[in-house]
Amino acid sequence: MFGRKKRNREAPEQIPTESTTASAATEAAPDQDAPDPRANGPWDETEMPGERAEYLDLGALLLKPVARVDVRVELDPRDRVPRAVNMDFGGGSVQVQVFTAPKSSGLWDEVRAELVAGLRRDGGNPTVSDGPLGMQVNAQFAGVTPSGENGFRLARFVGIDGPRWFLRCVYTGDAALPGPTAEVLDDAVRGLVVVRGQDPHPPRDLLALTVPEEAEVHPAGAPTDADEDAGRTPAEPAAAVQEPRRGPEITEIG
Repeated sequence: MFGRKKRNREAPEQIPTESTTASAATEAAPDQDAPDPRANGPWDETEMPGERAEYLDLGALLLKPVARVDVRVELDPRDRVPRAVNMDFGGGSVQVQVFTAPKSSGLWDEVRAELVAGLRRDGGNPTVSDGPLGMQVNAQFAGVTPSGENGFRLARFVGIDGPRWFLRCVYTGDAALPGPTAEVLDDAVRGLVVVRGQDPHPPRDLLALTVPEEAEVHPAGAPTDADEDAGRTPAEPAAAVQEPRRGPEITEIG
């Protein structure tokens, strides 16, 4: 979960992009003419397209099933409470968490600056670019390939501001790069519906997820049917991507 921090009212630190370095004024004042990244979802409960029965109920998130996209819920190792939803497709995955946000403004500009600073400390070589779901942070970590050669592990961080909520998505594997896998999982994220509720919460509280009764439980790190069908081995995420940490159990849905 993100730590709470008072909003810095001074011009934020400059953040490098893939093509240029944005000025402090640009970072502080987003383009008012920019397209709405939520024009095609994800949705608030009050905007939900279709009927609720069409969705998988995960508490704070309603998920519309997508062909060949497998759904997993991560459990916290301390209290076995669901902390994140993962959607897997092909060789890629996206982890989704939903937090409370203030009424007056979104969190992504603020969180993005904090994330870039953290990734720099962890050697993630972050860059900021305009992606399919709005501004995104791309990270690249030094690693070793399955064949033992030096290589890189990639991650793509996306934040989406909604009415009094904030959706955080971390794409890994093939989903971290443009291509068919990323397109399918981006569409799956667009199909999500956030159930914020009316209870008062301070900003950045993690909204509660639930696990359907019919879900199957697997030990963390053990291959699921979806992994075997795709011919992949569950990957260990990079240090800066472990938020929250993977729990001792992964609940597979479907």
